[in-house]
Amino acid sequence: MLAGLFAGSARAVVPHCSEPYAICAEPADSIGYGGEYTGHDEPSLLFYSNSAGSGNSSLYHLKIPSDPPVMPNQSGTAGTWNFQLHPAFWLGMALCDNQSAPEFTHAPCVADSDTNIFDNGDDTAADYIGHHPGAAFLEVQFYPPGWAPWPPGVSCDVSKWCASMAIFSFNSDQNTGVPNNADCLNTVGIEPANFAFITRSGTPHAPPGPLDQTLGTFTPDPSTDLFMNSGDALTVDVHDGSAGLTVIVNDQTTGQTGAMTASAGNGFAQVLYEPSSPTCHELPYSFRPMYSTSSEHTRVPWAAHSYNVAFSDEIGHFEYCSAVSEEGGECTAGGDGDADDDGCFSASFSLLVPIGGCIATDNDFDGVPYQTVWPGTNPNRGQDKKYHPSPIVFTSPVFNGSQNYSRLAFEADLPRIEAFDFGGSCNRFTGTGCTNPPPGANFYPIYSTGVSAEGSNGHCVWQFGGTHIKGTTNTFGGNSTAEFGPLLFTWYPNPNPAIRYRTNNYRNVLNSNPCPA
Repeated sequence: MLAGLFAGSARAVVPHCSEPYAICAEPADSIGYGGEYTGHDEPSLLFYSNSAGSGNSSLYHLKIPSDPPVMPNQSGTAGTWNFQLHPAFWLGMALCDNQSAPEFTHAPCVADSDTNIFDNGDDTAADYIGHHPGAAFLEVQFYPPGWAPWPPGVSCDVSKWCASMAIFSFNSDQNTGVPNNADCLNTVGIEPANFAFITRSGTPHAPPGPLDQTLGTFTPDPSTDLFMNSGDALTVDVHDGSAGLTVIVNDQTTGQTGAMTASAGNGFAQVLYEPSSPTCHELPYSFRPMYSTSSEHTRVPWAAHSYNVAFSDEIGHFEYCSAVSEEGGECTAGGDGDADDDGCFSASFSLLVPIGGCIATDNDFDGVPYQTVWPGTNPNRGQDKKYHPSPIVFTSPVFNGSQNYSRLAFEADLPRIEAFDFGGSCNRFTGTGCTNPPPGANFYPIYSTGVSAEGSNGHCVWQFGGTHIKGTTNTFGGNSTAEFGPLLFTWYPNPNPAIRYRTNNYRNVLNSNPCPA
């Protein structure tokens, strides 16, 4: 996922996913300069169906969460707001990009087709995962208001939410381990991102292509972009349109609509994989969905997660800090002294809430999102509402306009973050030392079902937080251990057969959809 990364060179506006406060798609293996970790804790809901269309169209009803009446304070003893729990939440889908990993073939990817399913671990098999067509991943991201502004913070506005279309690719040959050329690595990084805010016209307000981006690409513009209020009811339609992958956000509360199409005509582009080239190049490109269906077999081979159509929250990115070396720099006072006290902003930089904090990956799970400050964590509902945000509430998506997904899965990429190679205790090849909830966490949020607050017209909805959200009907075991299930071992392309099979996730597949739309 994507936040601003703006310090240094002439191309500082380009998102390098190795930076401490980047929010890019979580890769299966280390990325970044020197191999530093850039992980993101992404507890997710995966939606499955074997019916055609389930992998390339999804329609959600969603209610934007609200902040509590009590503001946060620097000591962490008052309210907790959305920007402290998640710099973004998002809706995802696997896309074609024949210049992206695994890089076995640059032949055109056949969009909307299950002929793209390659998930065998045997490199002699016809469906070996290393021969998978090049893949990208879409995230329709929603950003909370009230704190450090874009760029390089997380908020578009004092009080309003905004959203973006972010598409992540991976420029490395997973079969050989050879990354793209040095010029690409130094300009767009190994995980280049196409990025555009959702606009009311459907036209980007600045160039979205990785090599074309300017500071304006990452600067919200209230004159063009769709801004939304806390508590607004939305429909979000993600589908393959005539010009490319299209997202339409309809704010049913205000009557406004925003859209974005990932088309060449809108300036979207693929970064060419040219490892021997002295310079980086891109071509105009219209991104389209990779698959026809959505299942355990439809995934992006370079991503840590195993999903295609998914909802995810982005947590583990806020710790308190009272003084910073510079805006976006290191914490110099008021932090906990950990190496993850980076990507920090002062109270004076905030749009509204006067507190300082850091948004680098919380590798030791001791920050705000791992405390009992989520909606539904206090059984006293009055106190819960006073000090905690309302939950993200959304329906299961439907595809082809009205069809429900037949089953789903809960998935958390905790083993990826707890891994040995990033200072943790988890051996991803054996599962030894991997724990859920993660070490250091006092709490880990879960998905539950509830009844929408629409009186006699109430229907089943998903919600995220604790077990005491009003109207809850199923907590799926009531804790993260039960909900996210056992370790999932998965095949990944790799030149070394000995390390192709490993765990990056916990996953719990349900054989039915307990909350159909």
